[in-house]
Amino acid sequence: MALSESQIPPDAQHYLVCGTEDCKKNCQFYCNDCHHPMCEQCRDEHQKNRKTMNHELVPYKQRKRQLPMQKCKIHPTKDIDLLCEECQIPLCSKCATTKEHRGHVFTDLEMVFTEKCSSCNAEITKIRSNFEPTSQDLKQEIARDVTEIKKIMEGIRKSVKAESEALKKLVDTVTSDKMEQVDKIEQSLLQTLNGQNQEIDDYINYLNDLVKTFYGYLSPLNIEQLTFALKSENVIIRPIPETSKPVPPVFTAGQYSKEDVAKLLGRITVPNIKPQNRKIKPMETASIQLKPTGKQRKQERQISDVKQTLSLSSSVTKVREYTVPGVPNLFHISLGKSGRLWVSDWSGNLIQTDLQGNQLQKIQTSGMSEGYHTVTQDGDLIYTDKQNKVINKITQNNAITKFIETGDWTPFSIHSSQINGDLLVGMRKENEGKVTRYNKTGTEIQNIQRNNKGQELYSLPHYITENINGDVCVSDYYKYAVVVVDKSGQHRFSVRGQRSGFDPYGICTDVLGHILVCDKRSENVHILDQDGQFLSLLLTKQQGVRCPCSVCVDDEKNLWVGQLDHNNTVTVYKYLQ
Repeated sequence: MALSESQIPPDAQHYLVCGTEDCKKNCQFYCNDCHHPMCEQCRDEHQKNRKTMNHELVPYKQRKRQLPMQKCKIHPTKDIDLLCEECQIPLCSKCATTKEHRGHVFTDLEMVFTEKCSSCNAEITKIRSNFEPTSQDLKQEIARDVTEIKKIMEGIRKSVKAESEALKKLVDTVTSDKMEQVDKIEQSLLQTLNGQNQEIDDYINYLNDLVKTFYGYLSPLNIEQLTFALKSENVIIRPIPETSKPVPPVFTAGQYSKEDVAKLLGRITVPNIKPQNRKIKPMETASIQLKPTGKQRKQERQISDVKQTLSLSSSVTKVREYTVPGVPNLFHISLGKSGRLWVSDWSGNLIQTDLQGNQLQKIQTSGMSEGYHTVTQDGDLIYTDKQNKVINKITQNNAITKFIETGDWTPFSIHSSQINGDLLVGMRKENEGKVTRYNKTGTEIQNIQRNNKGQELYSLPHYITENINGDVCVSDYYKYAVVVVDKSGQHRFSVRGQRSGFDPYGICTDVLGHILVCDKRSENVHILDQDGQFLSLLLTKQQGVRCPCSVCVDDEKNLWVGQLDHNNTVTVYKYLQ
């Protein structure tokens, strides 16, 4: 649906309409000679006109860049439109006639400008397809090495501690043996000294008895005994018993150093090996690996065929409406197989219904106003559980199983890739957001969190989808933006409102690579091309849309829209022709 210039919203990046006067149809083609965008009808008229029938008309994305208008500094009335091949400077046609450039060869500057633009685009493609993915691979390899090094060093720490504990136990054992030896020596020496002490005590008792005897001899009544005693041999006093001083043991300190102990605890050495350079894929190898598989080539051919036969319609037509029982409002829609769909509301009700409005299944979840469920290629429903930080799977036999645990991160939005079956999950932890990619088995294979400047890409990714070229497209609740990265995780662009009126909710893509996003606040559905250029307001309040929150495209290329203020009705529109 084309809009006049006054109707273009303030947050629009670019409104792509036919450049022909009074024609406001969607622009699809470009005249490289006139530098004029045009719709299909104007292109046909351009080709029929005798004056322009030989002009080069190409699809808009293949257009030549128009040479920027720049006046010559020497001849202000002339435009710079030539390049002097010998002097390699741009100049005007009048400069080319001066003697400074006499005999020189001149080239159309617009041709040179186009070639340079093509060269720049080729370099951008080379960077995107080889240098950036290879650099990301190296970052992941380095991260794995960091994890491995930490694991190895922790192992060495444990080994050193184990050696130390073993040595401590050995020291304790030897210490105990030496203490026992000291106790035995002490006991032996004390036993000898105690024996000598007892012998001296006996001798002193002997002396005391002898003194008493001699005192008895001194009595006047015992003169005869004294005389007899002095003649007797019994007067001889026994000598003092011999004793000896003990020889105590001597402790000789051990002869050891810190180095000796270090030897006992083993050695930590860094091998004298030159580090190997990380392998970088050569351009030739990378280009071979980037070639699509047979299945991908088939998909690309099908998409190319569709693009040639489909385009944006000049008007949007309501096809049909479906009433979904059990939900007061519609925040997210997931289309399943066999004409069945899943819808969810603000209160966590997740309902499966058929196209006749019959409720087939109802689940109470912790989800609210986010795109927290998706249908896989196999027809299974996958949904996030914010409260328990897990991702559940409902198979076609209605069995609910816990599929993935997300750890400290709370999962909000989820999308099952129709390209390869991967799961893209928008998560949040504290004030940070990220997108994690899992394969079909639930193995984590990619984390997207920051741009190449280290800045956070997301705050709260509450709706998520994937484009036909593998781009990951996210509606961020707190950033009021649509954030798009390529399949390697490199930031491509962000679409933000220039004022606070842009409030992106549900988001989806179609077979032409268009990005369709609900703007709940202005009550519009925007349509962008795959490079983020605004094309038009596909649905507006004037068409009866009320707070659109969810969008998805079915196999028939029709757009399904769920609204907040439209009770429990899903509306289907035809917007491609």
